[in-house]
Amino acid sequence: MSGLTHFDEQGQAHMVDVAAKAATHRIAVASGRIEMLPGTLDLIQGGTAKKGDVLGIARIAGIQGAKKTSELVPLCHPLALTRVAVEFSMQPESVNAAAHVSCTATVETVGPTGVEMEALTAVQVALLTVYDMCKAVDRGMTITGVRLLEKHGGKSGSFVQS
Repeated sequence: MSGLTHFDEQGQAHMVDVAAKAATHRIAVASGRIEMLPGTLDLIQGGTAKKGDVLGIARIAGIQGAKKTSELVPLCHPLALTRVAVEFSMQPESVNAAAHVSCTATVETVGPTGVEMEALTAVQVALLTVYDMCKAVDRGMTITGVRLLEKHGGKSGSFVQS
């Protein structure tokens, strides 16, 4: 199982021991989007969705998701997050793309392990919340493209998606 840090020499899953790792400032940025019918995007933009402020609620859900990552992903360490920012942009339908809401989450901590999973979880939970709030008018929405854009800090240094 070389290279996979969550497995021991016998191939059994375990939580990685980070006790000897230096506490450094760590940042991760993740993104994704939810594609929808143009009319659904209009409801979100106009603030007229039946359940209320879709993106405001989704932002809070994303922040909460980042904070709860270790409860959802079994081998993640609980982290003291110092910052979680969840941002959205809306794009109308075009020749090249469906109408969609994009989400970007930036998560930071000072500690011995990174925050990539927290950033990815924040994006997923925020987009799931958009789906939940709009499913009454558009059950065909699709969450897509969730990925880590960049991470900084720690022994492995920086990663920037190309």
